Amino acid sequence: MSSVLSIFLQELPGLVLVLGIFLPVALLLFLLIAYFRIKLMAVDEELSQISDQQNKYGSSLRRHMRRR
Repeated sequence: MSSVLSIFLQELPGLVLVLGIFLPVALLLFLLIAYFRIKLMAVDEELSQISDQQNKYGSSLRRHMRRR
């Protein structure tokens, strides 16, 4: 089995290996990383907005409850 793999790698040009396999896989991984980073930034922004709203309404609610 190792001889078949050895022969295959000897016959396969290195440029085909790099441009045909390594480069597309690396680009796909970079695109996935960028996509998930953008999604994570959007979720972080939404969470900070929700936190700001809760702090704003929560403090006014506490003041209102103290008056009663």
